[in-house]
Amino acid sequence: MADLAVIMGATGGLGSAIVDAFANRGDRVIAVARSRAEVSQLAAKYPGVVTGDTADLTSRLVVDDLWERIDRVGTPRWVVNATGGYRAGKIVDTTPDDFSFMMDLNLGTAWWSCRAAARRMQSVPVASGGGQGGGCIVNVSSRSALVVELKASGVRVNVIVPAIIDTAVNRQVLPEKLMQKAVAPAEIAAVIAYLCSDAAAAITGATIPAYGKY
Repeated sequence: MADLAVIMGATGGLGSAIVDAFANRGDRVIAVARSRAEVSQLAAKYPGVVTGDTADLTSRLVVDDLWERIDRVGTPRWVVNATGGYRAGKIVDTTPDDFSFMMDLNLGTAWWSCRAAARRMQSVPVASGGGQGGGCIVNVSSRSALVVELKASGVRVNVIVPAIIDTAVNRQVLPEKLMQKAVAPAEIAAVIAYLCSDAAAAITGATIPAYGKY
């Protein structure tokens, strides 16, 4: 049987292209977006392959209801979160309403979808080698998330992504086996200090993993 793919934010230029890619390779596709007319057009383009559904993906309750409908079709092997948008403007001019809108539309939609998908996909059989947890979730982000608008002003913005940090609090609550691979705070601080130095003047818009032995 063909794999089931769920495409969130399935309309528009990128979303419809993602639907095309999965449908053309033979997957069954559930295309989800706000516009009933647009998802119906996608379903009509691929009869028997693509089915459409509509949902306000910024709402956790709506997303939960959506996934109950998806359950009646099957457990997806592939989930793509391509929902997103923006309000034009600079970070220094952002209003609280702008912030809430952008967080709900870009982070909230992916978060609630990942939450629901992960609960189900952990039970998907792996294609080879046996076991559970097969499949893949892909979230579509944007270069704007790197705050590159500040680059022209000479202000650099980078992100550090630690795994488990070796702190007193973590040692109290986490198993010793995990803590053996934890990263010392000083090691992370050293990376941050490097980024905040003239030696790192060429680095901006980077997401740097600081996983240590993980």
